[in-house]
Amino acid sequence: MDKTLTPDICVIGAGSGGLTVAAASAAFGIDVVLVEKGEMGGDCLNTGCVPSKALIAAARKVHAIRTAGHFGVSAGDVEVDFQRVHDHVHEVIAAIAPNDSVERFTGLGVHVVQEAGEFVDEKTVRAGETLIRARRFVIATGSTAAVPPIDGLADVDYLTNESIFDLTKGPDHLIVIGGGPIGMELAQAHRRLGARVTVLEAMQPLGKDDPELAAIVVDSLRAEGVDIRAETRVTRVAQNGDTIDVEVETATGTETVSGTHLLVAVGRKPSVEGLGLERAGIAYDRAGVTVDNALRTSNRRVYAIGDVAGGPQFTHVAGYQAGLVVQSILSPFAARQNLSALPWATYTDPEFAHVGMSEAEAAEKHDNIRVLRWPYSENDRAQAERRTEGHIKVIVDRKGRILGADVVGENAGEIINMWALALSQKMKIGAFRNYISPYPTFAEIGKRAAVSYYAGATSNPLLRRIIRFIVNLK
Repeated sequence: MDKTLTPDICVIGAGSGGLTVAAASAAFGIDVVLVEKGEMGGDCLNTGCVPSKALIAAARKVHAIRTAGHFGVSAGDVEVDFQRVHDHVHEVIAAIAPNDSVERFTGLGVHVVQEAGEFVDEKTVRAGETLIRARRFVIATGSTAAVPPIDGLADVDYLTNESIFDLTKGPDHLIVIGGGPIGMELAQAHRRLGARVTVLEAMQPLGKDDPELAAIVVDSLRAEGVDIRAETRVTRVAQNGDTIDVEVETATGTETVSGTHLLVAVGRKPSVEGLGLERAGIAYDRAGVTVDNALRTSNRRVYAIGDVAGGPQFTHVAGYQAGLVVQSILSPFAARQNLSALPWATYTDPEFAHVGMSEAEAAEKHDNIRVLRWPYSENDRAQAERRTEGHIKVIVDRKGRILGADVVGENAGEIINMWALALSQKMKIGAFRNYISPYPTFAEIGKRAAVSYYAGATSNPLLRRIIRFIVNLK
């Protein structure tokens, strides 16, 4: 016989967004049921952000040893134990997992149901033998790796982010289909860990980012030996014994690239299958569940957050949206999302980070924008660390209001935080001129870029006369 639960909130999906909704609501004494068919923590913990950054960290250690000669240090030839790298990745996952576990959330007062959830009508979800009739529902089922309709791909043992971290032996030659952030991060990491790597991108690698700064990242990866092929369309894939043959078309014709492993990294698709959305009157399309600016679906009882809601696919977006939904449900005021100050980072080396408008977007929407730059090569800490590649680019309007910022270089993902804060608080560039930055730090490049906004003042004839007048009075 089915058991029926009648909580205030039912959350479907125990990834970053779903866990945040469940924990925050339970903290206020709200009755919450959390439904999850797979692993607690979702993609980010188990197959996404956490394992990829752990793998990247291992690869950076290898690179640091190989380049230590610049500092007068020699550690000999680098030996990579890929089984131990695999273990490191999964030890990191295991260290974080208790924070997202069933036991922890049960202790917080959340009723966890470890079953697949699906709507049976507009106000009921079935999860195994449990019926859940909640006052409000939150869909937070995330996304899965998109698999393109390439001839022969279904017959090949290819990898995605959901399987590549299970490898215990390093690839001999890894072919990556897709030159976006995931593909480029994993390409560089595996190259540093000893693999030959070829990236096949149908358009331009990192094509959604500022082309000027993306080119710096692409050039850096190529310098490390990653074979990056732009405007290269994959037409067919075939297994040939222990080798995978990938047929591609380029402007110069057709050729075949052969490797031992194939990683498909062409993006993500929202996880809407099996949710019974039609039965609940919830509109959706290929991009995901349709939501308004308050993240409410066409069924007024139901919200959707994170990747499944069709917006930017970042863990920090899911967390942000979760907070908004909790506010909307627990207070009389609906909270509306504002992604104008949304930052993101790509964890290649050098890192790339962005917030706000790009230079092209700002030029379309504003007259007389100014682009402020400062290179890492003019930063003392960067010189000391021998990390002088890259620069910061800050876009401001004619009144000095910050419109956007891009950073490519060491610690770019950390540096972008202060610019995201400034943009969210509608600060002007003068705020960066006036604060005191500790010396020597990489973040000083932002202050130097801000000071350059006033560089023209020193040659202004009127201002020079005024200053001379003041000096003569003293």
